[in-house]
Amino acid sequence: MSAVSVVAWLLGAVALAAINNEAHGYSSSSKGSDTYQNTLEDAARSGPYFDKSASKNVTALLGKTTYLNCRVKNLGNRTMTLQVSWVRHRDVHLLTIGRYTYTNDQRFRVIHPAQSEDWTLQIKYPQHRDSGIYECQVSTTPHMSHLVHLSVIEPITEILGAPDLYINRGSTINLTCVVLQSPEPPAYVYWNHNDAIISYDSTRGGISVVTEKGETTTSFLLVKEAKPSDSGRYTCNPSNAQPKSITVHVLNEYPAAMQHGGQAKQPRLYSLLLCLCLLLY
Repeated sequence: MSAVSVVAWLLGAVALAAINNEAHGYSSSSKGSDTYQNTLEDAARSGPYFDKSASKNVTALLGKTTYLNCRVKNLGNRTMTLQVSWVRHRDVHLLTIGRYTYTNDQRFRVIHPAQSEDWTLQIKYPQHRDSGIYECQVSTTPHMSHLVHLSVIEPITEILGAPDLYINRGSTINLTCVVLQSPEPPAYVYWNHNDAIISYDSTRGGISVVTEKGETTTSFLLVKEAKPSDSGRYTCNPSNAQPKSITVHVLNEYPAAMQHGGQAKQPRLYSLLLCLCLLLY
């Protein structure tokens, strides 16, 4: 091998080694970068976060205990260093810290069973003024927050045709009571006549009630063959709403269908009067 060939071979070997080293260094750097990125992502995933399936809107009945839930994932045993708190936005009032109630309003407390991810704010006897935004916070840096909007409503009771209903004697009293704006149906609906609860098994008979429950609850009261004694104030009483009343007036007249016999005699009376007038003239 000539000297020139040896030099060329050596230069080629050096160049190949340099290329291999560069490629190896790039590969190591790339792997290191990927590992670092994965470490960051794993760290992010291992930190606390909110369960997004938790409800952000809660509707509560006036006076009935309600619950606002906040589910924190991956909090683990960090409760010694990280605290979960509830804050009311209306007046920026801190309500609870961890398991402790911070407000003097004893209607509020947090429920957190051992080993649970739920930090539930309980509100007893909610009032209209309690409506608004409540914030569940985790004391990370920066702090994490989950907002819940509370609406405290009072169901509305309506009786169709109120305040007065006039019917003829012998007709059927048909009253319809509707319960609106209720997040859940009333447990029961009962009717009063004046101050007494209506008995469907009374000797009077002909009284029936049909109640259809749902987003809008409707209760129908039927009293057949109405009498003057059935006149008075009828009140619909849902278990979860204010009562509503209607005054029924049973007129001492029979329906037209029952008066056909009397009307049939009127043409004969008119004929007799006409004959009498002709005789006089």
